[in-house]
Amino acid sequence: MTDLPTPQDAAEAVLFSECWDAVLSYADLCTSGSAAATQLATEAFTHGIHEARSVMARTKNTGRRTPRLPRIPLLLNSVRTTAAGWEAHGQGHRLDPDLRLWLNSEKAARYTGPPLHRPIALRGLRDLQEADAALLWLVEVEALPLPAVARRLGLDPVAAAEELGQVRALFRDRCHRNHLDTPMDADCRSYARLLDAVTRSPGSETPEDLSKHLAHCVECAEAAACLRLHGGGLPAALSGGVIGWGGLAYLERRRRAAEAGLAGGRTDAAVDTGLAEVKESAPRIGRTGLLVAAVIVSGLALTVSLMPFGAGNGGNTVARGDSADRQPVADPGVSSPPATERAEGSLVSPEPVDAGADGGSKPDPEPQGGSASPDHAPGRTPGSTGSTEPADSTRSPASCEVKYHLVDEWTDGFQATVTVTSAHALDSWQVAWTYGDGQQVTQMWDGTYAQHGSRVTATAADYNKSVAAGGSFAVGFLGTWHDTNTAPDAFTLNGGRCTTTH
Repeated sequence: MTDLPTPQDAAEAVLFSECWDAVLSYADLCTSGSAAATQLATEAFTHGIHEARSVMARTKNTGRRTPRLPRIPLLLNSVRTTAAGWEAHGQGHRLDPDLRLWLNSEKAARYTGPPLHRPIALRGLRDLQEADAALLWLVEVEALPLPAVARRLGLDPVAAAEELGQVRALFRDRCHRNHLDTPMDADCRSYARLLDAVTRSPGSETPEDLSKHLAHCVECAEAAACLRLHGGGLPAALSGGVIGWGGLAYLERRRRAAEAGLAGGRTDAAVDTGLAEVKESAPRIGRTGLLVAAVIVSGLALTVSLMPFGAGNGGNTVARGDSADRQPVADPGVSSPPATERAEGSLVSPEPVDAGADGGSKPDPEPQGGSASPDHAPGRTPGSTGSTEPADSTRSPASCEVKYHLVDEWTDGFQATVTVTSAHALDSWQVAWTYGDGQQVTQMWDGTYAQHGSRVTATAADYNKSVAAGGSFAVGFLGTWHDTNTAPDAFTLNGGRCTTTH
């Protein structure tokens, strides 16, 4: 007979349940299908709990703090490690093709190689006290409101902003120290002091020689991103450096989930409740894999031997109901996908340009044959000889509103999101827009893209085609620009004009 979890176990299970949505979101990026994502997330959860409990036991036995990541990044690293185990033991076909390339590259080796050669952000976050690291991660990467984070961590909401500022400064200090400790050649060493000075002041301009150096030195570029606390680049530096592959795609998904009020999948008030509240919270964990989450919250997260499969066995999938229940955690406006797994390569995951933590890119989809697209803006030349619009049944004009959000911008590059709200239900969608300054899209996630001249067309992935009436969907992407980077115009949804907000 299985023992019921103790109140202490239940409290810890609740805390870990807050992480499930994040773990499943990253596992979805890493895999090529619904069942694979759920299994990867569950195995990674098991391994992460083992690691966390082992570290806590060593700390208790020795009386000395063992540096470790806070719960969510620890479990995300466990996802990456579990995926590497799949690749090594013949299950690589279940992973995203670009992730497989990255796992077999030198970029992945940095996360398992000598500690002094690991990414600066990873080392800096691990060096913080766990509570400080959790505060930084939840605000910067998970994009949770500061008052909610303060409640979750037991902080004074009034003083939380000041404490966050102090933690950011501590993180910068740890990253600076780790950068100086990193073995580097004479050229990098000569720029270390200048890099520190330039990144301290918001008004400082980067000298041309340092800028050229950062353009080709991955380690120094990573350090610059971590040391520059102003300008809004810290979330990307953290996600790219700590997670590795797919960091920017994960960051965008968590931002959208937080905006929808679904990050964590549960209320903070449940943290301090007893076992009854723990069990009641199970159906609210995430938006997918509900049966898996219920098992975890019931104590399975703390009694790992009860898991239906072990590390890398790949033979069993946790019972979780019809796979049609699953949808990407990032996009709350998209209705459930079909039960079939999405095709490999349908989800493009971006990599940080400056930090160099991620690797690989998916080939750009080529347009299928057909006539030239009729929905380009007047006076623009789409340059297309083929059409990637959906079938006639979905080409009728749609009532829609588009929000174009420039997430980040750097020299010659940018990250942006296009969010579309449709007044009508959709079985599939294509959203198109026109750039006026020669911008070029280079990578996209939560959709595939084709660009012909200034006209960009984004097409739904297999898992997010359906949109309910009044629902929203979004695509995120990276691009290049020169001289100016104004917002695009002439947005259309399935051939129908959309109103635009910026």
